Amino acid sequence: MSTEHTAVIFDLDGTLVDSEPNYYEATLRTLTALAGDTDFDWERHTGYIGIGTRETLEILGAHYGIEAPLEELLDATNRSYLELARASTPVYPEMRAFVERLYVTGVPMAVASGSSRAAIEAVLAGTGLDAFLTTLVSAEEVGRGKPEPDVFLEAARRLGVAPARCVVFEDAAPGALAARAAGMRCVALPYMAATADDPAFMAADLLLPGGQREFTARAALDWLAQDPARPHTPASSLASDQDHQACRS
Repeated sequence: MSTEHTAVIFDLDGTLVDSEPNYYEATLRTLTALAGDTDFDWERHTGYIGIGTRETLEILGAHYGIEAPLEELLDATNRSYLELARASTPVYPEMRAFVERLYVTGVPMAVASGSSRAAIEAVLAGTGLDAFLTTLVSAEEVGRGKPEPDVFLEAARRLGVAPARCVVFEDAAPGALAARAAGMRCVALPYMAATADDPAFMAADLLLPGGQREFTARAALDWLAQDPARPHTPASSLASDQDHQACRS
């Protein structure tokens, strides 16, 4: 079975690249500038992983009593984030290999993210992934962000592929919920291992509880090539030592 009729839609932050530390720092800068010292720490930040930047700042602005318009918060956070992102945004090595192999085999791909369009483009350009990923959808381009399905449905529309033929790769529970709502298959790679038992992840077609530590490009390609009408290879098969060695050689 080939991947001929399959399209892949990637979340960006925490799935293709480890950008969450940059988002935390950018958000902290904004909150500190507008609200002074706050209790916004890394642990609190992880509660917003997978939610769009606009939605996150809307909640935090209200929580910390910030009177500045939401657009001001967005602009400040995006400026800080772009500065940090351009300086350093690491790509997960096996994800880069996976994207490159999908590109060579002609599998349609898109990025659907809660980040701003400018942030998506900056990260992809800075990492070189823009050579392979050219169909991009930001939550700011659709009516509703994750966990609603809008970004994924728009990505499928732009690819010209039916939602049922799409497979979403996601690291956050809101994204996994959005994929399910869009009628797409989902591969869940939790950014935080402690959240792997979230019902949204448990309902995914494939769950890698250890996230990126369990992911290999070769095994992911093999999984995609299976007939979706048949039971899929269990997650443990994506984490074998043999696959790790083969994919990194």
